[in-house]
Amino acid sequence: MANHKSAIKRIRANATKRLRNRYQAKTTRNAIKKLRGSTSKAEAAPLLTTVISMIDRLAKKNVIHKNKASNNKSKLTKFVNKLA
Repeated sequence: MANHKSAIKRIRANATKRLRNRYQAKTTRNAIKKLRGSTSKAEAAPLLTTVISMIDRLAKKNVIHKNKASNNKSKLTKFVNKLA
């Protein structure tokens, strides 16, 4: 256990941030699965914009790497464009 007051506070803050990051990452993964499960372009297009926004937010906060975010966005956009 940490002895310094600042280290104890840092541990608390890190735990809070970790939980928030895990929640946001899991929510984004679920949204991606929902998008991949869609069958029509009409239902997938509005979902794509929200998912891309979520992915960008994760990359901005360094929860996921920026290149992973780009790859995800590219693949999802290709998927939606292929839909009829």
